Amino acid sequence: MTEPVRFVSTRAAGPGSVTISDAIRQGLAPDGGLYVPTRLPAVDVHALREAVRLPDVARGALAGFFEKDPLEPQLGGIVEAALDLPAPTTAVGAARDRLFVLELYHGPTAAFKDFGARFLAETLARLESSAPRPLTILVATSGDTGGAVAAAFHRRAWARVVILYPKGLVSPRQEQQLTCWGDNVLSLRIDGTFDDCQRLAKEAFLDAPLAARHRLSSANSINIGRLLPQMAYYAASSMQVERLAGGKACYVIPAGNLGNAFAAVWARSLGFPIGRIVLAHNANRTVPDFLESGQWRPRPSIATIASAMDVGNPSNMERVRAQYPTLDAVRAQLSADSVDDAAIRARIAADFSRYGRQWCPHTATAAEVYERLPPEERRAHPWVLVATAHAAKFNEIVEPLIGRQVPVPPSLERLLRMPRHVRDLPATLAALGGALE
Repeated sequence: MTEPVRFVSTRAAGPGSVTISDAIRQGLAPDGGLYVPTRLPAVDVHALREAVRLPDVARGALAGFFEKDPLEPQLGGIVEAALDLPAPTTAVGAARDRLFVLELYHGPTAAFKDFGARFLAETLARLESSAPRPLTILVATSGDTGGAVAAAFHRRAWARVVILYPKGLVSPRQEQQLTCWGDNVLSLRIDGTFDDCQRLAKEAFLDAPLAARHRLSSANSINIGRLLPQMAYYAASSMQVERLAGGKACYVIPAGNLGNAFAAVWARSLGFPIGRIVLAHNANRTVPDFLESGQWRPRPSIATIASAMDVGNPSNMERVRAQYPTLDAVRAQLSADSVDDAAIRARIAADFSRYGRQWCPHTATAAEVYERLPPEERRAHPWVLVATAHAAKFNEIVEPLIGRQVPVPPSLERLLRMPRHVRDLPATLAALGGALE
C-alpha cells in the first residue's frame, strides 16, 4: 500500500516530514527551507481530459497531495470556493499560428496571484477557524502578491495580514491595492527593495520567539499552499491546447520569484501535456545567468517597469535545485531569457498594433521572449504566453504606448475608490517586530 505524500524541507535539516496541513500552516520550514513533497503523486490525466471547469481539474490534480490528510474530505469545497475564476486560454492571432495566451487576470485583483491566495485562504480557514489566537499572515510583495492576499484574507476573523512592499517600486494602482483594506490588514511601506522585504519576512520567521508570539505564517509562494493550486491552470490550459492545436503546449512564463514557473514544472511532471517551459525575465538576470554559467549568484534587484518581477534572489530556485540537483537537470526543465525596459515597451506597442492585445509589462516580457525564439521552434509546437496581470494595473506605462485608455475591470475599479491605510517602516527586523506588536 502506497504511503501518503509527506512534505520535507529543501534543506533536509528540519524535524522530518510533515503533513500538507502542517506545511501550509507553517509556511516556511523551521530550518529556513521550503517545503517540497517527498514524491509527486500519480494523477490519472486521461480521466481529466474532458474536464472543463478549473475546480474539477484542480480536484483531480491535487487529490494525491491531500490523501489521508484532515483536509482531504474538504478539498472539493476548497477548490470550488477558491478556483471558481475564469482562466481562459485564447488564440492570439490566426489559428495556423498556434499562439495562445493564458489569461490569469480575471480574479478580484486582476493578477494571477488571486488563484493561489484564495486557495490558501480557504485551506487555512478550515484549519484555523477555531484557533484561540489569530494567525498572522506575513507577506513580502513586489506588487501583486500583497493585494491578492489582502483580498483573500480581508475580514477573516482568525487571520491578520501584514504586507511588506518596497517604497516607490510598485505601480500607483498596485500600491492602491496593497493599502486600501484596513481592518485586519496592516500595510507596511518598506524603505528598501523587494529583496529587503523578502529578507525581513524570512528573518521574522527564523526569529523563534517572534514567530511563536504572533503565530506567523506565509502567503508568499514559499508557502506550498500558494504553489500547488497554480498547477491547476497549467493542467487545464495544456489539455485545452492539446485539443485545439495538437501536441504539447509550450509556455513562456513571466518570472520573478519562480513560484508560478515551478508550478508549471510540477504540472508537467504529473503527466499533463506540457512541452518546453521558457522563463521570461526582465533586467534581473540572476536565473538566465545561472543557466548560462552554472554559477548561482543572487544580487540586489533592479527596478524595471515590469516591477512584480524585480527579484534578485528568487526564493523558489531552492525548490528547483532541490528537485533537480545538477545544472544539466535544471537546464532540461527550464530555459530563460531576459528583456530590458526598452524592449518591453516596444513589444507592448507592436503587439497592440499587430493583434489588438493590451499586454501588461510582465506579459509583454513573455511576448518578447517568444518573438526571439527561432522561427522553426515557434512553428514546431503550440505556444502559450502567460498573461499574469491586467494592463489596467499599469495604465501609466501601457496607455501612452498604445495611444488609448485601458478599460478598468469592475473589481479593480472598486478597489481604486477605497481609502488608503499605510505605515512607513525602515528595513529592519526591530522595526518590523515593533509594528507587529
